Amino acid sequence: MERQKIVVAEYANSILEALPKGILLTSKAGERVNSMTIGWGTLGTVWSKPMFMALVREHRFTRELLDKNPEFTISVPVGEYNKKIIAICGSKCGRNLDKISEAGITLVEPELISVPAVKELPLTLECRIVYQQKQDLAALIEPYRSKSYPQHVDGAAVGANRDAHIAYYGEIVSAYILK
Repeated sequence: MERQKIVVAEYANSILEALPKGILLTSKAGERVNSMTIGWGTLGTVWSKPMFMALVREHRFTRELLDKNPEFTISVPVGEYNKKIIAICGSKCGRNLDKISEAGITLVEPELISVPAVKELPLTLECRIVYQQKQDLAALIEPYRSKSYPQHVDGAAVGANRDAHIAYYGEIVSAYILK
């Protein structure tokens, strides 16, 4: 599959506009590949390098994979796409389900890392984790803390629950649109 190399800054608005609607973070450890819909993250420059910082809750399967392999891809829709992909990857757990098959995702060989791209969401950022930090919920102001981290909701729940996020700073080592 052909790749059109891009300058991330030229696509920053597109990426940040898509983020709250849901984009995919794909991780891989061994032969296990998992895609998770994310709606929180940020794009910018840290340590003079282009970064995508993704937030993943502590008890997510994605976190287990990232702990084993510190690489991920970010896949962003361009134009029309099957919204079922975002829905399935955002509502089901990959620990006991092959979300790639369930969502009808076509994996594409990456350019520089070990984690594949997603054909159906062609704007791709290949990222290597350079830093990670668990959030200190006590340092978060109200009402953000109680709204996003209700302590009465089990950590296995989808959406808001008691688990803190881990911020994964991924250096963007390659950026392209799949053609």
